[in-house]
Amino acid sequence: MDEQLELLQELTQAPGPSGFEGPVREILRRRLAPLGELSSDRLGSVICRQAGTAHAPKVMVASHMDEIGFVVTGITDEGFLRFQTVGGWWEQVMLAQRVTVLTRQGEIPGIIGAKPPHILNAEERKKVVDKKDMFIDIGVANRAEAEAAGVRPGDPVVPVGPFTVMSNEKYLLSKAWDNRIGCAVMVETLRRLKEQSHPNVVFGVGTVQEEVGLRGAQTSAQAIAPDIAFATDVGVAGDTPGIRPEEAPTKLGKGPAVVYDASMIPHRGLRDFVIETAQQEGIPIQFDAMPGGGTDAGRIHMTHAGVPSVVLAIPTRYIHSHGAVIHRDDFENAVRLVVAVISRLDVTRMAALQP
Repeated sequence: MDEQLELLQELTQAPGPSGFEGPVREILRRRLAPLGELSSDRLGSVICRQAGTAHAPKVMVASHMDEIGFVVTGITDEGFLRFQTVGGWWEQVMLAQRVTVLTRQGEIPGIIGAKPPHILNAEERKKVVDKKDMFIDIGVANRAEAEAAGVRPGDPVVPVGPFTVMSNEKYLLSKAWDNRIGCAVMVETLRRLKEQSHPNVVFGVGTVQEEVGLRGAQTSAQAIAPDIAFATDVGVAGDTPGIRPEEAPTKLGKGPAVVYDASMIPHRGLRDFVIETAQQEGIPIQFDAMPGGGTDAGRIHMTHAGVPSVVLAIPTRYIHSHGAVIHRDDFENAVRLVVAVISRLDVTRMAALQP
């Protein structure tokens, strides 16, 4: 396994639901330490400052560390765990999936269960099982055994989704691509910039709690006060059966996407600069518009007097589930594009950007 695949596997397999990003934070701190000066905000976002040949502009490359998950809310007398979702889950992808409960005594395997269809009436079978009727089975006989194993309310729970290189080796399957692939883009961008000069100061940031309200993006941007920002995240790939092009136009392997979403309209000058740079470098890009959802850029661009921002998304199949699929070429082209744009961003270019 090459170095990039090792990074991707390490990041995706680390547990880190919103508010419990510690293991991912430690990976990023270790990976970023040789690339710049490390600090953090008070919510736990990791900030790596990499000085270039000039003190300005300050460029922020943000990627959120958290994945969607669950949190234990109670234990039944029979030892089953009640839970609440953390982030956006669709009930149809939750049932009968394996999870890991993260307790003070260690990790406990479990599975999400509900009343089986064999004993449901005809009307009940037509409905998607509501998450309030689901539970987590950790294989114990009663509440006392669950508590003895270390489980208590407030413990985080993460989906199980092994990192897998698929039949075509450029297709990669794993949990938590949303948004560990963005974290990997950020790390690799800073690594390549370290090997060359750039006319600015770059801040690579792993943010916390994006999936529950873009919270770390707000606090880290307040700490940095960037002049310009990029959010590296995932987007909905529309290349599977049943999706019309107008619903989701991006495809795996065709390049990162410039995204419009409910949280931010991309800064026009910066968007045009990104497009021009991609054309000059021969980097394929796509475009996507999502009426719902948002990214870290939604908070960053409203910081202080305003921050020109753009979202670059890796097309991803089956996001917000136990297993998603990306294409390795999109990762590589996203890194190439961010590096190329930052290498051109100086005070003069910054001043020329018009909204």
